Amino acid sequence: MRVLVACEYSGRVRDAFRRHGHDAWSCDLLPTEAPGPHFMAPVEHVLNLGWDLMVAHPPCTYLAVSGMWATTSGKRDFALTDQALDFVRLLMAAPIPRWCIENPVSVISSAIRKPDQIIQPWEYGHGETKATCLWLHNLPKLRPSNHVVGRENRVLMMRPAADRWKDRSRTYQGIANAMGDQWGNRDLPAIMDQPSLL
Repeated sequence: MRVLVACEYSGRVRDAFRRHGHDAWSCDLLPTEAPGPHFMAPVEHVLNLGWDLMVAHPPCTYLAVSGMWATTSGKRDFALTDQALDFVRLLMAAPIPRWCIENPVSVISSAIRKPDQIIQPWEYGHGETKATCLWLHNLPKLRPSNHVVGRENRVLMMRPAADRWKDRSRTYQGIANAMGDQWGNRDLPAIMDQPSLL
C-alpha cells in the first residue's frame, strides 16, 4: 500500500507501516525527526498523489477541548477553530479510500461527527492516560495490544518548555505500532463510499 501519514514529523507511524513493507511517507511543515521518506510541505500539496491509506494528525491547538479557553484574552477564537475544522474536512474529503483522523477530545465530535473509537496509551504499552479519538473510514477499530498498569497523566503534567507542544504531540510508539501491525499487516474491510461530512 501507499500510506500517507499527514501532519507527522516524528516518523513513528510512517515507520510502523514501512516495517510491513509499505511505501509509507510522512508529511509535515517541520523536518522529520527520524530518517525516512518525508514531505516537508503543506499536506494539501500531496493529498492527490494516489495514496491507499492515510493516518492524519491535524494540529489540535484550536480543536482540542482542553485548550479551547487557553488564549491570552481568555476568549475562544472562533475563526481559528473554524479554519482548523475546515482542515479536518479537507483531510476527510481527500481522494484516499481508507483513512484515520487522530485527535484528542475535540470539537470535531460536535462540529463534524463523533469519533469511531477512543483509545488510551495504557491499552498499547504506556502506563499513562491521554484520551485519543479516532475517526475511521474503511478501517477497523484498533484492538488493544498491550494493557499495562499505571494511569499517570504525564502529558498534562509536562512542565512549560519551548518544545512542550512537540513532546505532547508525538504519537505513542505502542499506538503507532498497533496501527502498522493491524492496518498494515492484515486484510482490511471492503472499501465503501466516502462518508458524508454534513
